Amino acid sequence: MSGCGCFYWNRVTDVAVPDIDSFSLPSPIPEWPPGHGFATGSINLGELEVREITKFEFIWGSDIKNRRKGVNFFKPVDIPDGYFCLGHYSQSDEKPLRGFLLVAREVKKTNSPALVDPTDYTLVWCPDDWTEDNNVHGHSHGHGYFWLPIAPEGYKALGFIVTNKPAKPNLNEIQCVREDLTTTCEPHCILLKKHSKIADSLFTVWKTRPCHRGMHEKSVPVGTFFSSCIWSHGEDLNIRCLKNLNDNINSMPNLDQIHALINHYGPTIYFHPDEIYLPSSVSWFFEKGVLLHKKGGSKGERIDPSGSSLPKGERNDGEYWIDLPKDETAKKIKKGDLKSAKVYVHVKPALGGSFTDIVMWIFCPFNGPGCIKIGIMNYPLTRVGQHVGDWEHVSLRVSNFTGELWNVYFSQHSGGVWVDASDLEFIEGNKPIVYSSRNGHANYPHPGEFLQGSANLRIGIRNSAARSNHALDSSKDYEIVAAEYLGDGVVNEPCWLQFMRKWGPTTVHDSRAEVSRILNRLPETLRCSAQNIFDKLPNELYGEDGPTGPKEKSSWFGDEKC
Repeated sequence: MSGCGCFYWNRVTDVAVPDIDSFSLPSPIPEWPPGHGFATGSINLGELEVREITKFEFIWGSDIKNRRKGVNFFKPVDIPDGYFCLGHYSQSDEKPLRGFLLVAREVKKTNSPALVDPTDYTLVWCPDDWTEDNNVHGHSHGHGYFWLPIAPEGYKALGFIVTNKPAKPNLNEIQCVREDLTTTCEPHCILLKKHSKIADSLFTVWKTRPCHRGMHEKSVPVGTFFSSCIWSHGEDLNIRCLKNLNDNINSMPNLDQIHALINHYGPTIYFHPDEIYLPSSVSWFFEKGVLLHKKGGSKGERIDPSGSSLPKGERNDGEYWIDLPKDETAKKIKKGDLKSAKVYVHVKPALGGSFTDIVMWIFCPFNGPGCIKIGIMNYPLTRVGQHVGDWEHVSLRVSNFTGELWNVYFSQHSGGVWVDASDLEFIEGNKPIVYSSRNGHANYPHPGEFLQGSANLRIGIRNSAARSNHALDSSKDYEIVAAEYLGDGVVNEPCWLQFMRKWGPTTVHDSRAEVSRILNRLPETLRCSAQNIFDKLPNELYGEDGPTGPKEKSSWFGDEKC
């Protein structure tokens, strides 16, 4: 990081310019193995070629005197010749500066150009003291003015322009894109709220993302923001994102490049010092005698170490499930075998092929009981949270323009969270650290105590995460199990990956009764709030149903839940 958090006055532009902290990965990015279009700096979307710009010029900040509480707005700089700006970038002061904007050029000529100038601009928001007189005489320098490009018929704007003077921007400062080369986007995180004198309403700025996300979707984010005084949830935005119409997704890494990415970025996963239920390999799990059960059958059958004896494909119809043997070996299986453990890697396109998601699945033979936290009191549980066959994962999102790690997704029971690289801990260069919670194996970017429930009321399931000698280095201990975009035969999926049923049995005891007994001890005023919170927790947390495998999760083909 660089910068001190102060600001200086630019006498040329008459604007206060903050000295903004910026982020870069701890170590330089290596030279990746040779390939086709991965990490070449540009991506061909069909009629357009786009490049990723990460260098910005500050335009205006909402509160530059009160650092870490404002929002800053930037325009891209060092745009290569022939490429055009599509919008400006915004980011909160809470984090060091790190973002991107796509710039575009036309590479395939048609009857209708892909890029055109806007016909005009609409002023969306300006300071309360702005008037037409100010505009004519050029006063009110140093304030923020937000402009929406007005696109010609058949074209769409992809972003807004911000100026620090009231005069309209030049029409050639931004380009609009032909509508069929775009698709819809949505707001997903509020950056700024201010009162608007123009509309006598609340002016709001959001980050944006494509509406349709997943490994088969074509939507490409531009990196711009959305701003409005009158937008309501559910309405279409007046800006779009790009669409990748290139059938050949050559921006994705080849197999050699995948191995290089994993070797360079593969996280180290630390398990809690008191963890009893450690991970193992799937083959170790099968070798130790777990059984495949069939509905209506009298007893289970041993599973081949490769999983070849498992039923394959179809759907999760409840006809089959895996369970531990009913003898003393069950105790040993529950504890796992860290020496055999590895991560199982699924590599897939993300955000229209502009990113690669390297999804690392971690298998634990058993998920241990949880702990209820109410206020300062902790109530260890004996059943809640227990189930056989626990699958968790982390996802590395890597830019296909450069091969730079951008975000990491941490799965946490039935949900999870994306974390920017600037908020991660690293080890051995650019390898993130992942902390797995005790018993439940939810993943976190930092050690500590985390509550699944209500942080305000301090009621929920407690997740404890800390560093220990129990660690799994995914940069070394991994197996690539799927990369569909590489084509048939490049990566052979293991037999067990096709098992679409449950990796654990349905629990026969009523584990919710254990929670109810604890809640009934509370004062009535607190009991009602606690009951409402625990009623909203997923059934999988209560161990009432066996978990499904990686390919049955919605994130296998779709985007992560967040």
